[in-house]
Amino acid sequence: MTTLDSPVLDVAATGFPVLQPGHGPIAATTYVPATPGNVLWGRLPCAADTPVAVVRPGSVFTVDTVSHEGVLEDQGRDPRAFFARHGVGGGHVLDDAQQIADSGLPHDFDDDGPHLVTGPIAVTGARPGDLLAVTVLDLAPRVPYGMISARHGFGALPGELPSRPGPVVTFATAHADGHGAWGRMAVDPADASRGALRFPLRPFLGVMGVAVPGAERPHSVPPGRHGGNIDVSLLGTGATLFLPVQVDDALVYFGDPHFAQGDGEVALTAFEASLRATVRVEVVPGGAALRPGHGRIAPFAETDEYLVPIGLDEDLDRAMRDCVRCALDLLVTDYGIDRHLAMAYLSAAGDFAVSQVVDGVKGIHGKIRKHDFREVSRPRPA
Repeated sequence: MTTLDSPVLDVAATGFPVLQPGHGPIAATTYVPATPGNVLWGRLPCAADTPVAVVRPGSVFTVDTVSHEGVLEDQGRDPRAFFARHGVGGGHVLDDAQQIADSGLPHDFDDDGPHLVTGPIAVTGARPGDLLAVTVLDLAPRVPYGMISARHGFGALPGELPSRPGPVVTFATAHADGHGAWGRMAVDPADASRGALRFPLRPFLGVMGVAVPGAERPHSVPPGRHGGNIDVSLLGTGATLFLPVQVDDALVYFGDPHFAQGDGEVALTAFEASLRATVRVEVVPGGAALRPGHGRIAPFAETDEYLVPIGLDEDLDRAMRDCVRCALDLLVTDYGIDRHLAMAYLSAAGDFAVSQVVDGVKGIHGKIRKHDFREVSRPRPA
């Protein structure tokens, strides 16, 4: 773990500026900052929540998200002090992170999730039975640093790693130049001569979702048909997540920003750091019953290259079966392919991966190459 003797991070040299609230590039006219009044902590919106902004279908807007790292109670609930121990000067800590930590924003460390969620945002006219299509247009790092954290009893090896109680954090930095963007972790923070691990940045939002019915806010950790903490690393810039609308005006929200994550997210978190997201929201009327088909009402996604079926369940085997069913439904609905043929194709050419195993409800996602269907004509309407 980095200590008080860590060198000061040279932010200018990383290639990423610090994007404080309201400063730096903001791509859309509608901007939702992550102020304490616009954020929920550890819980997700429900129908009883008042929207912090209202947009129309087809709108593009920019929303700030804040990582929970450095804000959590077992890290001191003081991000300036926390990141100072890792060589980050106070002026390079996000003001909204500090404001949230200093506020009376409700959060029960033992009963709530860790995530800071910006929203909800009303999409006028969206109704239950519709699909909300959320397309990620841009993700800009707000800081050039973040954390990978683990806690005893959690992760893929609970009780084994980490081997001691309390948070075990690994500080990581983000860098960019004309050749790309990458993350960096010191092998030994006390001995710079040991070098560092270097890996590509792949920013995405771990949490995107819609409000649930009723007046009880769901826990932020387990994903579900509302979306939420899906943690599918493919949902970066250019991806569209389709969410079945459950309440009037959808009440969409965003959070859990990542700079990078391997499929599985085995430690408990991945490279967690704050992002500024620009998204477009569209409504597919009645879409929940039409796509992916057969009445399946659950999230799925799409990129320029792939259809992305998603399966969610506390049991990883059942999550896999759920994901395969979603994949079959997409192929039947989008291309009119017989389910037996679709199953054969998926076995020959579909790729399935573990999204995460650390959120109680585990996730599987698939990758179905759209290019493979370039010769397939869509069925004629009856």
